[in-house]
Amino acid sequence: MLLYALIVFLVGACGGLVLASFVLRGKLAPWAVSLLHAMLGATGIILLTTAILPDNVGTLPIIALCVFLVTAGFGFYLASMHYGKRVAMKKVVLTHASFAITGALLLIAAVVMH
Repeated sequence: MLLYALIVFLVGACGGLVLASFVLRGKLAPWAVSLLHAMLGATGIILLTTAILPDNVGTLPIIALCVFLVTAGFGFYLASMHYGKRVAMKKVVLTHASFAITGALLLIAAVVMH
């Protein structure tokens, strides 16, 4: 289940790169990409939570989940900016991306070690 969560997060990251490319150029991204990115992130969090609950998977997946939850908080803020038809601040986008990358690296380590 950890591997499935990782795959979903990595596919979602592709959408995140598209979204970031728009914001970093000062443009609003397409809503469809934003919604797909959010759905993949939520699905990854659900899969990761599902993997953690019944099994003794160790500490790394739990830390990764916490990091992804913080990432989601930044994502909600960015979505609210997008919904208000305002281009988000670049530093918030980069912070969101930094947390996402950190979570992904922790999850990759957890998958490799599991």
